[in-house]
Amino acid sequence: MGEFNLIATTTFGLEAVLARELTGIGVSGDRRTINGRIHFKGDANTVARANLWLRTADRVLLNMGEFNALTFEELFQGVKAIPWEKLIPQDGAFIVNARSVKSKLYSLRDVQAISKKAIVERLKAAYDTETLPESGARHMVEVGILEDRVTVTADTSGHGLNRRGYRQEVGKAPIKETLAAGLIMVSRWRPDRPLMDPFCGSGTFGIEAAMMGINMAPGLHADFDAENWKIFPKEVWDEERKAAIRAINRDARLRIYCSDIDYFQVKLAEKHAENCGVAGYIHFQKLDFADTGSRFDYGCIITNPPYGERLQDRKAAEEIYRGMGRHFKSFDTWSVYVITSCEDFEKLYGRPADRKRKIYNGGMKCDYYQFFGPKPPAPRAADEAGADGNAQEARE
Repeated sequence: MGEFNLIATTTFGLEAVLARELTGIGVSGDRRTINGRIHFKGDANTVARANLWLRTADRVLLNMGEFNALTFEELFQGVKAIPWEKLIPQDGAFIVNARSVKSKLYSLRDVQAISKKAIVERLKAAYDTETLPESGARHMVEVGILEDRVTVTADTSGHGLNRRGYRQEVGKAPIKETLAAGLIMVSRWRPDRPLMDPFCGSGTFGIEAAMMGINMAPGLHADFDAENWKIFPKEVWDEERKAAIRAINRDARLRIYCSDIDYFQVKLAEKHAENCGVAGYIHFQKLDFADTGSRFDYGCIITNPPYGERLQDRKAAEEIYRGMGRHFKSFDTWSVYVITSCEDFEKLYGRPADRKRKIYNGGMKCDYYQFFGPKPPAPRAADEAGADGNAQEARE
């Protein structure tokens, strides 16, 4: 099948996390990171694996070509020069979207129309036909122009990879699944440590953590446009899906606790966990954050509390932040991670963050405040021996 030029997109601020994920699925070689996009190379299996396994990627794009364009004629000729017949069959449907930033070609409507015309003319000539029914598989094409540099892509995902399929109903101020996964991966949480979300809403943090804990591919139950493309054999997708199913560790023992003061939010979160197939790994409870506690040490609190702009008035949100600072002192061995748009959060919480990361949540500029607890003690030799014995048992 050969090698493809690919792009994985992500939320600004999570590029390093996505880069580690790409390494984890076997992507090696040169990579380029530009404004929330990582350029890389891979074969058909890489395309399928990336769509199934990348937790922080928004989309996986096939890079069809790059060129400079200062005029619409240059745009037309550049798009037409791309060998579209290798990707789109005679009956293939293709939708052209456009974006333009700091470019002389700023009219998105014109960019779309001219690019569509260029593709049509190329396909008509290639298939020696005057009609393109567009009744077949969908191919979503984007013509992006940044400072007069054109990048033309085809979307292998077909939908945002945050749409895992489990969150069919949206709760109040939901956090994107891909962003939640990224924030968990930035934290010090590991599956052997307890995790708590005391403002769980629709359950996204807990569900994403549970999927990580049992090694479930986030895209396992999703469908992708590229599954129906002629350049990717169907058996590639079947092979990667079967491998993802085999990789799931249903015997994992997790300690994930999700609570919320809103009973209906808790029930919604439970439903989402059931939809995902991880309900048995998460304990849900209707509870005010000030009543939370744990008998475990060295856990992680990861949460998305009310911001004030969307859920309550600012004063009520600020009082919650003060209460969090007071209450979470009792979790003296735990690490606390909070995403919020409140610029005065550290002052209200009563403690400066050990680390702060700028992030965007649904277009809203936020900060991810990280308060580190002490590191867990090293496991005892007897525990390590037991773990090694269990691993050897599993291999046998």
